[in-house]
Amino acid sequence: VQLQASGGGLVQAGGSLRLSCAASGSAFSIQAMGWYRQAPGKQRELVAEVRNGGRTNYADSVKGRFTISRDNVKNTVYLQMNSLKPEDTAVYYCNAKYGNEPTYSSWGQGTLVTVSS
Repeated sequence: VQLQASGGGLVQAGGSLRLSCAASGSAFSIQAMGWYRQAPGKQRELVAEVRNGGRTNYADSVKGRFTISRDNVKNTVYLQMNSLKPEDTAVYYCNAKYGNEPTYSSWGQGTLVTVSS
C-alpha cells in the first residue's frame, strides 16, 4: 500500500485545514487509516484513526476539533482540522494498516502543519 498525503500549510490560530491521503496498491486489504503527528523534539503520536466499519478513535487533545473521514471508493482518508492551536503545529503523517495476520503498516510522506499565534 502506498500513501500520498497533501493539504498541509500555514494557518493562524483558530483557522482550519483539511488533510487528504490517497491510498494505492493493495488498498482492498486496508483495515484502518489514520493520521499521526510529530512535533519537534516529541514522539510521533496518534491524532485520529478510522477503521473498517467506520469506528473512529481520536487523541484527547483533538476531540471536538478534528474530524477524520474516509471515502472507500476513492481509498482516501481526510482529516478536517478546525479551531487550530499553535500546539497542533507538527508534521502530520498518514498511516494505513493492512493485511491480516500479519498486519502491515504503511506511512505516507509527512505534511507540515504550522499554526501561528
